[in-house]
Amino acid sequence: MNSSSVSPFIKWAGGKRQLLKQINERLPEKYNRYYEPFVGGGAVLFDLQSANAVINDINSSLINTYNQIKNVPVEFIEKLNELDKMMWEDGKAYYYSLRELYNDKLMKSEFDVELAALFVFINKHCFNGLYRVNGKGLFNVPYNNSRRKSCEEENIIETSNYLKKVTIIQGDFEKACQNAEKGDFIFFDSPYAPLNPTSFESYTKEGFDIESHERLAKFYKEMTERGCYCMLTNHNTELINNLYKDYKIDVVSVKRMINSDASNRVGEEVIICNY
Repeated sequence: MNSSSVSPFIKWAGGKRQLLKQINERLPEKYNRYYEPFVGGGAVLFDLQSANAVINDINSSLINTYNQIKNVPVEFIEKLNELDKMMWEDGKAYYYSLRELYNDKLMKSEFDVELAALFVFINKHCFNGLYRVNGKGLFNVPYNNSRRKSCEEENIIETSNYLKKVTIIQGDFEKACQNAEKGDFIFFDSPYAPLNPTSFESYTKEGFDIESHERLAKFYKEMTERGCYCMLTNHNTELINNLYKDYKIDVVSVKRMINSDASNRVGEEVIICNY
């Protein structure tokens, strides 16, 4: 782990904070560039703090937030603190008013520092830190009844300093890794395959369906042939085991935070390596 510690500034479904130890134990001994095409909350990115990293996500609001923190951290902190300070007596009504403002800006594609501050505020005050949108692409997660502070200023400044060395891309995972070369390391924190094959949940309106998982497995093979070190994490499901049967598959136990039924909170994930 890097000496100057940076914590993820948001909570993200499928975030890898609790798997950091198992991921660290399986890292390639050395590599050139670091690629993370499904960056999400960035737990692995911020833990490794590779000097030469390329990160990507399909969620344009998330990537806008990374860019705003990278480029205008002080303005971002001021906006977010202002949202915290202005919170009404009725936190629930306030949350829903900001969620509406967020969705309004999203529909108008206003990717600015205000949208980034709203993104983090609703992430901190929504149920389970879940990012979920409806068919129209509108964020629809309910309030979690908390009034906590939305960010630690010092962490945002540290994050910004680190992100200044990082290339940030928004779009498809294949495009994000198109320049990866032999000796580079690609960490695929791929969207979860459903435990129940009939239920694909969508975190972005683009979704990630069975065909996407098959395309990702094909791309993993292409990157392997290119000489890249590849590591991929996902649920321990039949689909994933079949798609990656040619590689080293390690099963690890995890606590699932985003499940309302506590009895379903212990599960198995796989860490798949091509080296």
